[in-house]
Amino acid sequence: MFQQRQHRTKVGGLLVMAEIVFHSIVRSVRSKHNNPMIALGLNLLQVALFVAAFYLMFTLLGLRSAAIRGDFLLYVLSGIFLFLIHTKTVSSVAGAEGPNSPMMQHAPMNSMIAIASAALGTLYIQTLSVFLILFGYHVAVTPVYIYDPIGAYGMVLLAWFTGVAVGLLLLVLKPWLPNLSGILSTVYQRANMIASGKMFLANTLPGFMLSMFDWNPLFHCIDQSRGYVFINYNPHFSSWQYAFWVAVVLIVVGMMGEFYTRRRVSLSWSARR
Repeated sequence: MFQQRQHRTKVGGLLVMAEIVFHSIVRSVRSKHNNPMIALGLNLLQVALFVAAFYLMFTLLGLRSAAIRGDFLLYVLSGIFLFLIHTKTVSSVAGAEGPNSPMMQHAPMNSMIAIASAALGTLYIQTLSVFLILFGYHVAVTPVYIYDPIGAYGMVLLAWFTGVAVGLLLLVLKPWLPNLSGILSTVYQRANMIASGKMFLANTLPGFMLSMFDWNPLFHCIDQSRGYVFINYNPHFSSWQYAFWVAVVLIVVGMMGEFYTRRRVSLSWSARR
């Protein structure tokens, strides 16, 4: 009422939106810890613990011979990197501020900015962690050779994109069924410890076991990424197109649900939590 209306061009509005998203990403990254370097260090420590645990498990169970001929640690990393970026993106987007959040009372803020900042903040942290770990491994242990690095990083982006799609569905469900949304998020992330296929290759699975995993877009992303990382592995039973189109469909459904929820949301809904 007492504010002066500002008439912006489309380009000006886009720049203002980009600035808001940037500050929201910074806020999202710093929410993990006040010091962004410590937040990055904690993420690096988590990746290192995952790698150590799986390396020890493969060694003790004698499963190293089932891996691809090449750098065994790179085989482990190719699965863990995509698993972590997918599950962390699901968690971040599903936990983003929804339409009934107090932050939405500020005029420039909206739920799309909150979703974008949560997703891009996770992508930034995980991508930086990937490059730092690979650089450290390359310098301190042995030179890293990736057959198709652009294709391999494309699968990282696809795993992130599918995580955004799944997290968006859970975020849309949260205002209506908050308890069920939290349970589904936890169950999905725990199930992906096995269903993601980071511990085995699709080409080595028998047909009856392959049907237990090929519903999962992350399974396709990880198997395809190993085809780009290793020159002597050609994935026959996975498809990155399947993961991409599943993510697109989930994004469309999630956006429709978010629009419907935003039109009918009430601040009193938060009292049910």
